[in-house]
Amino acid sequence: MKFTLLAIDLAKNSFQLHGIDERGNAVLRQQHNRKKFIEFMGQCPRTIIAMEACGGAHYWGRKFRAQGHEVRLMAAKFVKPFVKSQKNDRNDAEAIAEAASRPSMRFIGIKEIWQQELQSIHRVRTMLIHDKTALSNQIRGFLTEFGIIAPVGFANLNTLVQSALEDGDNDLTGTLRDLIADLWSRVLDIDSRLEKINHQLKTISREREPCKRLCEVPGVGPTIATAMVSAIGDPKTFKNGRDASAWLGLVPRQHSTGGKTVLLGITKRGDRTLRSLVVQGARSLVLSVQIKKEIAPEDRMGNWIKKNLATKGFNKTAIAVANKNVRIMWALLAREESYRPAQMAS
Repeated sequence: MKFTLLAIDLAKNSFQLHGIDERGNAVLRQQHNRKKFIEFMGQCPRTIIAMEACGGAHYWGRKFRAQGHEVRLMAAKFVKPFVKSQKNDRNDAEAIAEAASRPSMRFIGIKEIWQQELQSIHRVRTMLIHDKTALSNQIRGFLTEFGIIAPVGFANLNTLVQSALEDGDNDLTGTLRDLIADLWSRVLDIDSRLEKINHQLKTISREREPCKRLCEVPGVGPTIATAMVSAIGDPKTFKNGRDASAWLGLVPRQHSTGGKTVLLGITKRGDRTLRSLVVQGARSLVLSVQIKKEIAPEDRMGNWIKKNLATKGFNKTAIAVANKNVRIMWALLAREESYRPAQMAS
């Protein structure tokens, strides 16, 4: 049995296979458990293997790549339009084969083990920040109900909680004091864990060469650099920097028809956390340029930001800087080069 493309619908213990020949005809339809699937793939001749980028896809992609196969990963949203009739494993595998055979299909780079490890660290970091914010807001709500208003900022909340718990003249009951003290101890524990993770990311950014190169870009620090490297996988899957920026949702959204081009706000596609980090870094850079009275002539990025601030305002300039920084980071990763301000910031 000869096939030119093998589509696999992955699951924990059930794997649906759909093989097609060079004419697109189905020549293989099989379902295996995990053990039989591993045996089958061990004997499978080299071919193109297509899968959805789901849980475990990068693991299997590395395994198949080591066996000499060409692996194509696709986002599930690009496969869904090719599902015929009702959804089941058989139809899903056929849809994967159909999508992967399209010449215009966009594929996802396989992530290495260290990239997935780094991405896991960032996901834990995001989860801890969410939990810390939720607990802090809950404490603010409790204190507000008793006339104790906390100013904005974690440091201000820390001071207020300590004084509120020590003040015996406010209306807080003993039960509420114990409750708030317990919540605040959890906040402090999360804050301590976040410090350890941030220190870990800084260490990784100094040890990993791709991260080290990205940290040279203005507005990019260890957190953004490690998040970008972990999320992008293989940068060469993108044709250029604009594709990378579009992948992250930093290009204008179009609503064009009849030859009339209408551009709206940014698309906000892709990794929301990474996009937020990149925009925050860009805002910090724009703010630092904004407060400077004079910009050196050789600082092309600074002068470009000043020019945009005068015509577009702060927020649009920050998005433009974020867009530019993503393109620069893609170039540094794809070409394995160091940052050169004069050439890359124009």
